[in-house]
Amino acid sequence: MAPQGHPAGVFFVADIFDAAPKNDLGSMEHPLFSLSTRPDRRVLSYSHNGASVEVIPSVKGRATMHDKDVLIYCVSQLMGAINAGREVSRTLRLRAHDLLVATNRETSGDAYKRLKEAFERLAGTRIITNLTTGGEETTRGFGLIESWEIVRKTRGGRMVSVSVTLSEWLYRAVLAKSVLTLSRDYFHLRKPLERRVYELARKHCGRQPEWRISVATLHKKAGSVAPLRVFRASLRRMITENHLPDYALAEAEGDLLVVTRRRPRKSPAAPVLTPEALAKARALVPGADAYALEAEWRSWWEDTGRPRLGNANAAFLGWVRRRAKP
Repeated sequence: MAPQGHPAGVFFVADIFDAAPKNDLGSMEHPLFSLSTRPDRRVLSYSHNGASVEVIPSVKGRATMHDKDVLIYCVSQLMGAINAGREVSRTLRLRAHDLLVATNRETSGDAYKRLKEAFERLAGTRIITNLTTGGEETTRGFGLIESWEIVRKTRGGRMVSVSVTLSEWLYRAVLAKSVLTLSRDYFHLRKPLERRVYELARKHCGRQPEWRISVATLHKKAGSVAPLRVFRASLRRMITENHLPDYALAEAEGDLLVVTRRRPRKSPAAPVLTPEALAKARALVPGADAYALEAEWRSWWEDTGRPRLGNANAAFLGWVRRRAKP
């Protein structure tokens, strides 16, 4: 069972170090976000296999694929906390700098300004849908985020920390663990269509060797408003450039796109901890089961992509110290 959220008015502090990127299944399957880099004020109506979505932008435009980084960061933080056995809440308090770094963005003054604009578009974009999250199907309208506020600023007006309240729809998806882990290289993809095709590949191909989809259906599921011939040309450029994480693209007869999973890189061996490291962990967290901490850390190491560790004992103890912070 997922932990219960805090009572109303209590927030969750987003402080999970190096949380694995997570994306909710609903927004991966359906085109809620604009692929445009300019303000997109068009209303999008979409229906597929019984699911219907209407996306209504604000005067500032529909939330974009790059704005979605905010939600991915929030979902990642919540899932990291749930997996660590911590209580969570629909309202998160997060450090703006941490969000920018985690999503591979600059930390210049302009970057903070763009982040503020992303919050505005996310809160202003309204969704009317019958999508199912957490095993429930309801038809309702909501914002991609319910609200946000800058909690603390520098003297120059740059946001330091911000409070975000997620929509009940998205929060329910998190509690039901209706999420998938993304490659960290997702945030290196600059073109919105690349990000959209990657998340569709991650959702539908997953760990299967191959996934096939007609270009016309992909055009619809991607939410592209470009003519089909322009969309097809964009896919061909992506095939030539061949830099999607985890997946390779190819054309097939019948106007099909074939997505194949790349061979996974050889993973490093599981880290081995010494008895001395476990003893130090007990001292850092009095009363804790050191072997349970080890198991939790190994799970975190797996979840973050099994990174190579120069010193497994030092990495483990650093993780324990961060975890022990109030």
